[in-house]
Amino acid sequence: MSGRKVSVGWRAAYLLGAALLFAVDQMTKAWAVRRLRLGDTVRAVEGFLHFGYAENTGIAFGQLQEGGEFGRWMLAALAALAAVGVLVYFFRVKGAEDRVLGACALLLAGIAGNLTDRVRLGHVVDFIEVHLGSYQWPTFNVADAAICVGAGLLALDLILEGKREGARKEAVGEKT
Repeated sequence: MSGRKVSVGWRAAYLLGAALLFAVDQMTKAWAVRRLRLGDTVRAVEGFLHFGYAENTGIAFGQLQEGGEFGRWMLAALAALAAVGVLVYFFRVKGAEDRVLGACALLLAGIAGNLTDRVRLGHVVDFIEVHLGSYQWPTFNVADAAICVGAGLLALDLILEGKREGARKEAVGEKT
């Protein structure tokens, strides 16, 4: 089998993974709406992991909440553009670099999950609460976690690529 077919196959597998993660995100949000919307809190791990319903009309960590309908559609448009950008990068990256393809798949799933909420509901459903002592991390969802991990993997790839490039330049400099 040619390298191109393997690359296309891996990309298809990553896209399938993104679709499955998107489905998990939407299912967990549907559970949160049904179970938690009326103020119920589920304490999964006492003092550490709780589930409680929240609606986020803004962006990460509840910023830009006062945008109204204009803000809703502006954020939806920006998310759609981000998804297109990630998808273009996903298909343009050379070879089947697992870390980059996985990061793009995570970003796509997360962006699509939150974009779906924003368009359908006018807000993003958040429900995961992490507590460390008296500190509570801002409430988030599966899509948010996917976006954070995907962005972290891309940042890691940039750092590692910079180190590889520096090592290549050093090796070339020693040979001349």
